[in-house]
Amino acid sequence: MAAMNDDVAGAEAVLTAYRNALTGRDADAMTALFAEESFVYENGKDEGSFTNYMEHHLGPELDAITSFSFGEPTMTITRMGHLAYGRETYTYRIELADGRVIDREGVATSVLTHDANGWKIVQYHSSSRPPRNQ
Repeated sequence: MAAMNDDVAGAEAVLTAYRNALTGRDADAMTALFAEESFVYENGKDEGSFTNYMEHHLGPELDAITSFSFGEPTMTITRMGHLAYGRETYTYRIELADGRVIDREGVATSVLTHDANGWKIVQYHSSSRPPRNQ
């Protein structure tokens, strides 16, 4: 059991794929990483399932984004049997079609589950703020 609990590569790959799909603005790739019954929380708001989040929040925003990049990502995964949880920190920069630029510091926690079909995100919670003054 200890060896299985130490194997976090699959869960880490899913969270990395989610970050890559965000920067690539690939809605289909993002959707494939979430369980059908999932929960998304962002900056203090319950967004519902990932499908709801994509339809009513993130999806419409993707059309306005011309560039999305992450900097300084860190990730720690802990596996507990068929569950894993991830903790991430990062910075990100979003450039919008109207010329606005959004620079943020962010954190995320994720819960993933594993079955015969691999790892899926069942809960994702992220928050961000403007960078601290140096």
